Amino acid sequence: MIREAVESDLEEILALYLYLHETSVPDSSEHLRQTWEQIIRDKNHHLIVYDADGKIVASCVCVIIPNLTRNVRPYAFIENVVTHGDYRRKGYAAACLDYAKQIAERNNCYKMMLLTGSKEAGTLDFYRKAGYNSSDKTAFIQWIT
Repeated sequence: MIREAVESDLEEILALYLYLHETSVPDSSEHLRQTWEQIIRDKNHHLIVYDADGKIVASCVCVIIPNLTRNVRPYAFIENVVTHGDYRRKGYAAACLDYAKQIAERNNCYKMMLLTGSKEAGTLDFYRKAGYNSSDKTAFIQWIT
């Protein structure tokens, strides 16, 4: 079942992120709780989860960003696309991306964007099959420490 995250999903999502790039689950703190509440309550921040076998096995984030260009149409940014290692190649992450696209369409977005740090051909092919291309724009990142 695909759905948006609810408040009680935090621990499962943090555990799932260990399959993304995290090396540990963050300690419980007031900052973590406040950040989680901000995410859950933000109408433009959609944390999408795929629930299979009674557990969250895939997820992505879709943030709708208001915009003054393109006839004042917003755009969507996709981040943190991840699938549990035991559940890969079953279409769960693709379903999350499809759900994100539905959210973007409902919000009249003119485009969706995502970045990946992966250079693996399989990962890049996955995004191409999901409708993304790497030829229209050039991405630059500046890490802030």
